[in-house]
Amino acid sequence: MFVDEARIFVKAGDGGAGCKSFRREKHVPKGGPDGGDGGRGGNVVLIADAAKSTLIDYQFKRHFKATRGTHGKGSRMDGAVGPDIMLSVPLGTVVRDDETGRVISDLTHHGQQVVIARGGNGGRGNTHFVTPTRRAPGFAELGTPGDERWVTMELKLLADAALVGFPSVGKSSLIARMSAARPKIADYPFTTLVPNLGVVKTGDYSYVVADVPGLIEGASEGLGLGHAFLRHIERTALILHVVDLTGGYDGRDPIESIAAIDVELGAHASELATRPQVIIGNKVDAEGAREASAAVATWAEEREIPYFAVSAATGEGIDPMMRFVGEKVHELRLAVPRDTAEYDAVYVYTPPEDENLAVTKTAPHAYTVRGRHIERMVIVTEMNNEEAVSHLQARLRRAGVEEALHKAGAVDGDTITIGWVTFDLEAEGLEEE
Repeated sequence: MFVDEARIFVKAGDGGAGCKSFRREKHVPKGGPDGGDGGRGGNVVLIADAAKSTLIDYQFKRHFKATRGTHGKGSRMDGAVGPDIMLSVPLGTVVRDDETGRVISDLTHHGQQVVIARGGNGGRGNTHFVTPTRRAPGFAELGTPGDERWVTMELKLLADAALVGFPSVGKSSLIARMSAARPKIADYPFTTLVPNLGVVKTGDYSYVVADVPGLIEGASEGLGLGHAFLRHIERTALILHVVDLTGGYDGRDPIESIAAIDVELGAHASELATRPQVIIGNKVDAEGAREASAAVATWAEEREIPYFAVSAATGEGIDPMMRFVGEKVHELRLAVPRDTAEYDAVYVYTPPEDENLAVTKTAPHAYTVRGRHIERMVIVTEMNNEEAVSHLQARLRRAGVEEALHKAGAVDGDTITIGWVTFDLEAEGLEEE
C-alpha cells in the first residue's frame, strides 16, 4: 500500500535523577558526597532509508516513546543513557512540527538523520553542590523531561522527470514501455491510483521517471484523484506532459488539454509554471492522430517547447524521446549546484523557545514566571527536600526573579507560578506552598 502522509506522536526519554550519596568506607567515618549523575533520556530520531518507498509503517502505529535514562548511583557511578529510537522513512520525506507548522527537516539523502525529540538531561548528583560552607549537600537534581510533540510526515517522490496529463492519456503505458515498472493499465479513467516510479536507461544516461495519477481541471483546489499527488511533481527537474492525440475519453482538443494542465500545475506551485517541459503526443498510431500531432507540433515549436509524437502501444518514437529526456535531465542535473553537506551528521531540531525571564500577572494576586532557564531550575528540584528548596530559592534570587516580580507589582503573600510549581512570595524570598 502506498502511503505518502502520516501523523505521529513522539516522546523522548526523560533524564535520570542524580544520586544523593556519601562514601561509606571502613575507617572513613565522614566520607564526602559521591552521588553520580543521571543518564540522558533516549532521543527519537528519523533516518532516511533508500530501501523505503512508503510511510505505511506509521499508518497504524502512531505513538513512539524512547526509554528514560537510568538514575545515578553512589561511588560516583553515572546512570546509563537511554537508547535512541530510530524511525526509518523514505527519501523525500518532509517533516513538520504540528503545533508551529515549521519544517523540521527535508530528508533527501540516504542515511540523513534528524532528532525530532531530544532526550531529557540527567540530573546532577550531590557531588556538584559542595561549597566551602556546604560540605555535605543532602540533595541532588532530578532529570528533565524529554521533548514530546506531534509531527506530520509528507512524502514527495524524488524523480528526475514526471509524466503528467489527464486520465487515460497513456502515462502508465509509457512508463511501462520506458522502464521495468509494471503499473496497472486499463481502458478507463483513474486506473492509476498511486504514483509509480521507473528507472529508464538509454545510451549513457539513466534517470527516474514518476507516473502521477491523472489530473483534472480543479485538481489544485482538491478535485479528482490527482490533488493528493500534485506534491510529487514539485521535486522533478523535468515535466513530461502527455497528451492524447485522439482526444481521449472526453474528446478534448490536445492543445486545450495542455493549457488546462499547465494552469493546474501553476496553481498548485508557482515555480511549476516555469519548470522545463517536454510535450509527448501519445497514440500517434491511431486514426486521425497524425493531423492532431502536426497541430500540437506547430503549437509547441512556436513556444520553443520540445515535442515528440509517440505510440506506447507500438513503440513508435519512444527511443528518440527517451534519449532526449536523458540528455535534458543530465543537463539540468549539472546546472544545479552540488550539495557538499555531510549527511552522516545528525541535525537536532530545536523549536523556538522563550529564553528570557518574563513575569505575567494572571490574577489580582497571582503571577506567572516564564523563561526556559528559570523553569528548568524548578523542574530539576526535589520539592520535598528542604535543603534542595533552599538551594532553589538562592538560585532564583541570583537569577533576578524576585526583583522582576517586585517590578511587576508583586507583594508579599502573592501566589507565584513557575512551571508546574506554585510558591508564595514572602519577605525573605519565595516559599513553596
